[in-house]
Amino acid sequence: MTSTPITDSTANLGTGWRWAPAFVLAFVALFPAPGYAEGVLVLGSLAALIHLLLTRFRGGARLLSGPAWALTTVLFLAYWLPALFSSFDSVTGAKAVQKSLLSLRYLPFLWLVASAVATAHNRRVTVNGLALIVGIWALDALIQAVSGTSPIFAGIDGLKVLIDGHPMCTADEIAALDRLSGFMGPCNLKLGPVLATFAPFLLWVAAQRMGVKGWLVAAVAVGLVVLLSGSRGAWVTYALVLALSGWKVVGYRGLLAMALVGVVSLAAGYVAVPQVQQRVDRTLSAASMNDDGVDNALSGRGRIWSAAGCMIQQHPINGVGTRGFRHAFAACDPEPGSTVEWGDGPALHAHQLVLEVLAETGVIGLLFWIVGAVTAWRAWKYAPASARQRAQPATWALMATVFPLNTSLAFYSAFWGSVTLLLSALFVGLLLAHDDHESA
Repeated sequence: MTSTPITDSTANLGTGWRWAPAFVLAFVALFPAPGYAEGVLVLGSLAALIHLLLTRFRGGARLLSGPAWALTTVLFLAYWLPALFSSFDSVTGAKAVQKSLLSLRYLPFLWLVASAVATAHNRRVTVNGLALIVGIWALDALIQAVSGTSPIFAGIDGLKVLIDGHPMCTADEIAALDRLSGFMGPCNLKLGPVLATFAPFLLWVAAQRMGVKGWLVAAVAVGLVVLLSGSRGAWVTYALVLALSGWKVVGYRGLLAMALVGVVSLAAGYVAVPQVQQRVDRTLSAASMNDDGVDNALSGRGRIWSAAGCMIQQHPINGVGTRGFRHAFAACDPEPGSTVEWGDGPALHAHQLVLEVLAETGVIGLLFWIVGAVTAWRAWKYAPASARQRAQPATWALMATVFPLNTSLAFYSAFWGSVTLLLSALFVGLLLAHDDHESA
């Protein structure tokens, strides 16, 4: 890809798009309040559409490069078309069609997200802002680890009580808390996965500003929080993030040292933190090599994956429909009526990317995901070295999030679907920015 000179008209973004970083940062900062985050997403989508309509779409080249427009749209379609095709005979009926059509709201928001990192100024604001948010999340969780209270969640909870008289979480949910919950709260245990997913932005900025020392401090701080969050999937995600981001910062010897620190920290956590001990013991139960031991180690995921295989056999073409897993689970449960590892009710999703895509959207969906992945890889492969360097934090975050050998959260849920699309748009915007000739 060759760079084109930036004229005054291409460099001068429209007023509405100068606010693109603010929409992105507000959306991420409001993760603990999903209703408000969704409101920011909708407003951002409307702002993008209004701006394009006012300029009669003639200002498109001032907002994103041509390849960025194309790749953002292709990645969205690779995600959205499987949902659309799976909705026609979904187990949830007409509701699935309605949800897939409503998901079109993501596309203009993704254009907005990509534009938030399309120029040097916007990029500095957005990437540094994301790093700051992640740093605050980590500090807040460390305070909770020491004091027992998350200042951010306490503030959000107090504000909600003032507004409607009801706390964010019930007394039972608070009493059942068995891990570090941080800013997300005890009734929304996503701290570990969210922090691990967005950690690349903090690690990248720390390395850029303070070198090896800054990267190490950030890596250890976030690592402690991820460990205490008790999510083994988050442990794997963060290990991938450290490997990807630390390779050039500290080298393979530094990574080996970090791995040793991680093992020592895990051992210390095993001795000092009952929740960590519980998860390590559960993982080690797989060594028994019997079905019960393996399923216990996987927190019931062996049973869930068997059910996913059943759904794939019964609905191979376009699946049971996105978010239809819970409704189809009873008919495919290999152990109906027996106690489940995850608590009451059916399994909500397949907990593994490939199985989720195949079970919910079928072979059609998997082909679209493969096309999206190959297209993104080719864009990265043929981009200039400076562009790949600039796109590193989003690339690391996206790769670690969709790593297919890890257990995963629901990619077609409202939360993780929006996170995955957000990271995709940041990747495109950073990789295919206007100013390819500029350094990050």
